[in-house]
Amino acid sequence: MTTTGVEHHEAAGGPWWWGRRRSAVFDGVLAAASAAECAAEGVAFAGRAGVPVAVGVVLGVLAGSVLVLRRRWPIAVVLVSIAVTPANMGFLLTVVGLYTLAASEVPRRITGALAGMSLAGTMIVTFVRSQQDMAQGEIELGEWFVPFVAVTASVGVTAAPLLLGLYVGARRRLMESLRERADSLERELQLLAERAEERAEWARNEERTRIAREMHDVVAHRVSLMVVHAAALQAVARKDPEKAVKNAALVGDMGRQALTELREMLGVLRTGEASRRGAVQAPLTVVGEAAAAAASRAQVEEGPCLADLEELLGQSRSAGMAVDLSVDGVPGSYPAEVEQTAYRVIQEGLTNVHKHASGAKTYVRLAHRGGEVAMQVENEPPPEGVGDEARLPSGGNGLVGMKERVGALGGVFVSGPTDAGGFRVSAVIPARG
Repeated sequence: MTTTGVEHHEAAGGPWWWGRRRSAVFDGVLAAASAAECAAEGVAFAGRAGVPVAVGVVLGVLAGSVLVLRRRWPIAVVLVSIAVTPANMGFLLTVVGLYTLAASEVPRRITGALAGMSLAGTMIVTFVRSQQDMAQGEIELGEWFVPFVAVTASVGVTAAPLLLGLYVGARRRLMESLRERADSLERELQLLAERAEERAEWARNEERTRIAREMHDVVAHRVSLMVVHAAALQAVARKDPEKAVKNAALVGDMGRQALTELREMLGVLRTGEASRRGAVQAPLTVVGEAAAAAASRAQVEEGPCLADLEELLGQSRSAGMAVDLSVDGVPGSYPAEVEQTAYRVIQEGLTNVHKHASGAKTYVRLAHRGGEVAMQVENEPPPEGVGDEARLPSGGNGLVGMKERVGALGGVFVSGPTDAGGFRVSAVIPARG
């Protein structure tokens, strides 16, 4: 039985070795017909052999009934048909047995050998019977008739069921192969769908992480400056109204800049989401990843760069921070993501100073080294008298996000306290990212 047959047998629950109940009924009917045929032919055999008729009938019934085993033991059925061929019985047994043998999974050399034995036996028996009939005067034809009848009868009884069985067996195996291939393709498609969903989920998580970093960079820096200016405004509101007005204007500018950057970021996200919704009929993974990639490229191209570094430092200086900038080397042409990451590293370093060391002098160093760009933000210890109450709250995610961002471009990020009591943030990014 083939694998498909076994599965079908387990599903249908046919008796014994049959896959279905109707197959068992069909084989039973064939075996009964074969037994009746062999029993009738056994009467004539008993007369020719000089044995009791009952013996011939019993022999015919036993031989014909073997056909019920054709699906389980096709070789045994063909051997029995060859054995009873000299008794001139078992026509149905021979035809059905050869067909079943050819259609089964029995090796072709065994099938050919048994078919040759059946052909030879049928030819010999037919030849002998034809000669006996001519000798008794029952048939009066030329000498050519005997071999012609022997060859025709043997080929007709053997070749036709053999070829039909080979065709049916080949077709069955082809259908099973196609069915297995279809099942395999279905499993592969299911696996690909699962992997595509995993990739889509990974892309969504990466996009969420990137958005969280950008929003942290924008909000944390702007809001930190706003808090510093608000504190200064509160301190000088009554003593120096002009300075208070200046600080209030700076707070307003910072707030407007933060809102503008957030609005641009959310606009890019809405554009990517609209692109995904507008292509519902397309493959979700391809569309989603393409939209996310387009949104990422758009935001990177529109993001800050190293040319905006003076403006960034100016904002910190206006908040009262003493910032010293030094640039080494000749600036090169860097990809947008490299310049934006370098800008964000310096921005995060300044934000940390505003949060944890307000009033401390800060040194910003930028070095262009041909194949890489290096940046460092180092601050001195905060002035005496600045306690913990002056520090701003922090979630500790800024430096982690910077390390991941720099690492994604193949760079190195290091941060930690200095021996003098300050803090240092430094990174080296390959020029090609």
